[in-house]
Amino acid sequence: MLNEKQEEILESIWSVGDRQNNTIDAVKKRSSVTFTDADLDELERQELIIRDNDRITLANKGKSIAEIIIRRHRLAEILVSSILKLKQSDMEDIACKVEHSLLPEVEESICTLLGHPEFCPDGKRIPRGRCCSGKSKVIDSSVVSLKELAPGESGKITYIKPDNHSSFHQLISFGLHPGVIVTVHRKNPAFCIKFENTELALDESVVENIYVWKLTNDIS
Repeated sequence: MLNEKQEEILESIWSVGDRQNNTIDAVKKRSSVTFTDADLDELERQELIIRDNDRITLANKGKSIAEIIIRRHRLAEILVSSILKLKQSDMEDIACKVEHSLLPEVEESICTLLGHPEFCPDGKRIPRGRCCSGKSKVIDSSVVSLKELAPGESGKITYIKPDNHSSFHQLISFGLHPGVIVTVHRKNPAFCIKFENTELALDESVVENIYVWKLTNDIS
């Protein structure tokens, strides 16, 4: 799993490749993060990039990952500018943050919500996603409070909105963090969930601040 810095490097290589100027210096100028030869060595070790003297290109595996990052970034640009109607000056910064944390199923629903756009606000093409091939018009699921799930229903944690920092860190220490799939075991007399071979009872005030992507039977 790549960290944000590595994803930013791949995104920058993609961007300079679009301009047919794929020197390492060009990538560094385009990148929003500072990176070293050691960072490139690690990406090369993972067979994500190819270096040839001062030139740098994406390997097939790296290209696939970069396409996903670019797609999420450009979808986020449309979301914040057209739907959320945020200022242009804020668009790029927010899109950069969103691209690293967007779950695949949330990405597909945003794309469906936006009508499977082909171009972002500045005219750059958006790489196609799985949802675009069938031009899905229905959003299969939604983000809801864990409290809304019935016994037997499952959801993937998207974010936690705790009342205080201590409760947030306590949930993290239990292993509850974004990406974890939880199943409601029962709601009475206590709200109990199951996840990763663990069963945990939670206060209702805590449960209502855990937001999950509700999963259907055909989503894993």
